[in-house]
Amino acid sequence: MLFVPLPFVNALLLGLVFAMLRRSNSAATTGPFLLLIALCCLQSLLLGLRWGYDIDALRFALPVLAALLPPLAYESFRGLIDQSGPGVFRLAAAPLSAAAIAGLSLLAPQFIDGALLVLFLSYTLVLALLARSGPDGLDLARLDGAASANRAIWLAAACLGLSALFDLLILLDFERFGGAHAALLVSNANILSLLLIGLAALTAGRTQAETQEEPEKDVAVASAEDTEIVARVERLMTVRHIYRDENLNLSRLARRAGLPARQVSQAINRVAGTNVSRYVNDFRIGEVCRLLRQEGITVTEAMYRSGFSTKSNFNREFLRVTGTTPDAWRRADRQDVPA
Repeated sequence: MLFVPLPFVNALLLGLVFAMLRRSNSAATTGPFLLLIALCCLQSLLLGLRWGYDIDALRFALPVLAALLPPLAYESFRGLIDQSGPGVFRLAAAPLSAAAIAGLSLLAPQFIDGALLVLFLSYTLVLALLARSGPDGLDLARLDGAASANRAIWLAAACLGLSALFDLLILLDFERFGGAHAALLVSNANILSLLLIGLAALTAGRTQAETQEEPEKDVAVASAEDTEIVARVERLMTVRHIYRDENLNLSRLARRAGLPARQVSQAINRVAGTNVSRYVNDFRIGEVCRLLRQEGITVTEAMYRSGFSTKSNFNREFLRVTGTTPDAWRRADRQDVPA
């Protein structure tokens, strides 16, 4: 009977994740995330070949691929914040990391695990700092999914940290037990991390707007102007109904208002006491309720016409705003209507 290592199963699952993301958005907006998932899939496949079928030659390729993962993950998720153009250093981070590990494998292989540990821990910290900006910091993520994208960044940071922990365990295993448990740790322990990074990339990739626009420059503004800024944004909502655009993001909203993205975000935070995503979703839920009062309108139709793109986020936001489900709200509303 053919032996199928667990990493092969993980590679298959990641392949399905790749297909789901490829189908959900245009390649122009999801390219970095697709590449990240493909890398996780390839790494799982090679892990299965290396430890499941004892192909020793792959021991040189696996550390090099591992070195590509942290900088690629960072570059993918950073794409949700701005499109100002990656710097030369950031563009070169992935190939430089891989080249450094390849050089160590030839010249000083005993330092590879330590180098990977430092690399993964560094990018864990960088991703965590990226996630600290919250949903409003993701100005190129659709407002419908900004909160999910922010959670995906935290998940990716946790996965890189978990991989770093496994690298540390491998180092300790070689120190104390001569690497007796290294095969188990390498072949199975990182599987969960790779899969979760792939799922995080799927979640975040789906939140990208179909057309990403350049971000505004960060401009400080006096809080006295906040009320006028929010009034301008509210006119865009009530008169032009821009919340109906499922690809609406903070950058696009700010451009329509003729203001810097951070200025709009800060004004809404101060005046409305909430983040931009929830502020926009409040208008969307209001539109859904208006549509649900009409005959022949299904909940799903009302959801899409109001600007929501995923049922999970729609149900969560509807419950937050109304305290009930769409079907229950519709039944209660019809009972309140006089005969």
